[in-house]
Amino acid sequence: MASLQDQLLKAGLVDKNRAKKANKDKQKQTNFARKTGRITVNEAKVSAQQKQANRAEHDRELNLKKQITSNQKAIAAQIRQLIEINKLDRDRGEIPYSFVYENKVKNIVVTESLKIQLTQGRLAIVTLLINKDRKFEIVPAPVAEKIAQRDTECIVQLNEKANTEENEDDPYADYQIPDDLTW
Repeated sequence: MASLQDQLLKAGLVDKNRAKKANKDKQKQTNFARKTGRITVNEAKVSAQQKQANRAEHDRELNLKKQITSNQKAIAAQIRQLIEINKLDRDRGEIPYSFVYENKVKNIVVTESLKIQLTQGRLAIVTLLINKDRKFEIVPAPVAEKIAQRDTECIVQLNEKANTEENEDDPYADYQIPDDLTW
């Protein structure tokens, strides 16, 4: 097999004088390196390696960004699926239930049993973003805890479960809280 230099000569891209000069320069460099013990640095090779390293780093960063966005999309899909499957029906609700979301008081209409369960901490209010439209849904507390593991910002209200045990030393134990108190 012919060398690259021979191929270039046959193709007429390089003349004999240039080929001889390139050979002499190469021999001078190898002789100089052998005599002095120094290694000659091929600047073109070093710059090519540097460019390749920079490109590899850039590609790694892009892949990491893509992976992060795909993970975020997967988590959002999981949350959406959890909410859609476990949301409770509020169509027959008549009682407005108020809660705070982003420093604003929002209302949803619920039934009496849903309101009691919300206040006792058995149900939770979660938010769902569909096509730039924010919806509020009611889900059971265990489902809300699963959603909170993925993204805590989706949980709007999750009350602590009411402690059914009465404190014996409670000075206000004889006073009942009215059921019709709303804010």
